Formats: sequence, structure tokens, C-alpha cells
Amino acid sequence: QVQLVESGGGLVQAGGSLRLSCAASGRAFSTYAMGWFRQAPGKEREFVATINWSASITSYADSVKGRFTISRDNAKNTVYLQMNSLKPEDTAVYYCAARSSPRTTTLVGDYNYWGQGTQVTVSS
Repeated sequence: QVQLVESGGGLVQAGGSLRLSCAASGRAFSTYAMGWFRQAPGKEREFVATINWSASITSYADSVKGRFTISRDNAKNTVYLQMNSLKPEDTAVYYCAARSSPRTTTLVGDYNYWGQGTQVTVSS
């Protein structure tokens, strides 16, 4: 069992930055692929970024490529999402997810564990 706790969300002006963190419990964290997803009101949950177990492979949604960076620190059981040049359309609840596999995936259904989410609001 893995528990995920996100932090770092908040209110920021367009063009600003935020850094989300996701702290994971369990000794198997370093073997899991991790992902960030987001869900805006009235919309489906969508893929944002993913990283494999060793941080050698990352993948991003086209909408955030070049602005967001996913990283992880296996010694701290933590994954991060650095968000720069934020836009109002980035407003959503952001979720951290863990997959019981070292390989990355962009599919919501491929992740086994989810955090409770953290709100990110970008004002124009």
C-alpha cells in the first residue's frame, strides 16, 4: 500500500510559478513510475507529466511542455512538479499518482495509487 500526500498548491498570477510536492509512504517508491494529473471543474482528469523509476525518462502533455518539469528524489520518497509561466487554463486540482511498475504511462487507469489533490488557481 502506498499513500501519497500532495502539497504546494495555491493562488498565483498568470506568468508566475509554483512547485508541487508529493510525499509517498512505503519502501517501494523507488521502483514505481510516478505521474501528475489535473482535473478542472466539469472536465475529465487529464495527464500532465510522468517520470520513470530512475528519472531517466519523462513525458509531458503538449499543453505544459516547456513550462512544467517533473522530477523525483528517491531518497526522500518525493516527486515534484515545477510549474513556470502559469496560465489561467492551468487552474485545476492537481493529483499525484503512483504506478506499481517502473515504466511510465499517460493513462489514468494505469496508476494504482492516488493522492487527495491540491488546488492550483491561476488568476489573469
